[in-house]
Amino acid sequence: MVTATDAETTGTGGGFAGQIQYWLAVIFIVGWTGVVCGGLGVQFGTWDYPCPLCMLQRYFMMLAALGAAYIVRKGMTGSLVRRDYMVGWGLAIVACFGGGFTGWRQTMLHILPGDPGYGGAVLGLHLYVWAFVLFIAAITTIGVVLSFSYATAAETIPATPHRMVGTLAIGFLALIIVINLVATFFLEGFHWVLPDDPSCYKLLHDLGILHDGCVLPASH
Repeated sequence: MVTATDAETTGTGGGFAGQIQYWLAVIFIVGWTGVVCGGLGVQFGTWDYPCPLCMLQRYFMMLAALGAAYIVRKGMTGSLVRRDYMVGWGLAIVACFGGGFTGWRQTMLHILPGDPGYGGAVLGLHLYVWAFVLFIAAITTIGVVLSFSYATAAETIPATPHRMVGTLAIGFLALIIVINLVATFFLEGFHWVLPDDPSCYKLLHDLGILHDGCVLPASH
């Protein structure tokens, strides 16, 4: 018989409370992937080309989602151990810290009065400011949940509906990663670097489909 003290010691958790970290990982995957989708929507919908710092923020978002995906994938086997939670959240925290720094860096580049900022704004804030806010919020959320890890880290994950939802979330992430990689290739073309202020999809320029209106890297 497992007592309350035993549950705190082994971290088995129980009921919905014990599955909070698993479901938070699912939310992380869907949430960060959705944010990247939003960036892609702005990119293709308004022809607002992302700069190198914007792309770095996307990569860190996907890395944070991959950290959560590690937990979900382990949970889909039916069982999780403390090491699985630590590895997944550790990767997510590192990714959120890196993404938060790049968002802060881009914000500081446009902090002076009169600077219009880079790209368009959403609800009054530029995308890189939103990214900074979301990364900090994500780190805070992980910290709060881990503070109660003895009660939120179940070692046994039910098959239904957890595994189906986990599969869909990871599949969604994989699809957006592929789309983002293709979009990055179109932006950079056959060049090593992306211009600070991209003006077109350089791959189309390299293939001769586009002949003007594109700023190439300085080395070229």
